[in-house]
Parts: sequence; structure tokens; C-alpha cells
Amino acid sequence: NNMEEGKEKSILFCLSGHGFFDMSAYDAYFDGKLEDYEYPEEAIRKSLENLPNV
Repeated sequence: NNMEEGKEKSILFCLSGHGFFDMSAYDAYFDGKLEDYEYPEEAIRKSLENLPNV
């Protein structure tokens, strides 16, 4: 038990609106209508170049 051991526990979750706009994506997913998409390597490279050093 974390409390007995004096440890803290974090719970991470994402809250992003009410989901109305996601419903068509869920329908497409469950109906098997989503297509695989391979993101272009060049776009990935360009995006990574703009990441800050942390």
C-alpha cells in the first residue's frame, strides 16, 4: 500500500470535451472503415527538428 510506505501515487487522465466530435471516428473504427496511414518520414524528421531541447 502506497500510503503505508509513505509514497505518493499519481493518476493521469485526459479530459477533452464531451466526445460528440469523436463519435463518427468511433463508428468508423467499429465498422472497420479506418484506413492505415503511414506518416511520411520527411514530415517526422521536420517535426523533430523543431522540438526544443529539454
